[in-house]
Amino acid sequence: QVRLVESGGGLVQAGGSLRLSCVASGSIFSIDVMGWYRQAPGKQRELVADITGGGSTNYADFVKGRFTISRDNAKNTMYLQMSSLKPEDTAVYYCKIRRTSKGMTLEYWGKGTLLTVSS
Repeated sequence: QVRLVESGGGLVQAGGSLRLSCVASGSIFSIDVMGWYRQAPGKQRELVADITGGGSTNYADFVKGRFTISRDNAKNTMYLQMSSLKPEDTAVYYCKIRRTSKGMTLEYWGKGTLLTVSS
């Protein structure tokens, strides 16, 4: 079982920057794919970015060039560095671990951290 806790959300003005962190209570393994998702009011949860154990990254088009995902397995932590923030980035941001082992896939979610971007 893995428990994920996000932090770093808050209120920021448009154009500003913020860094989110996601700390796992258990160990993060190289097989884990870690990701940031977000859910705005009235909208479905969507992928923001994810990163493999080898460091390969994938970004949603709406954050490319503005957000950077990273992970530190030694610290059991994943980060999302966000810059050039826009009001439409306002959402609850969740972290997720997807772990596939022996043909079985498990997913763990955090409870989220709220980011509000004011115009």
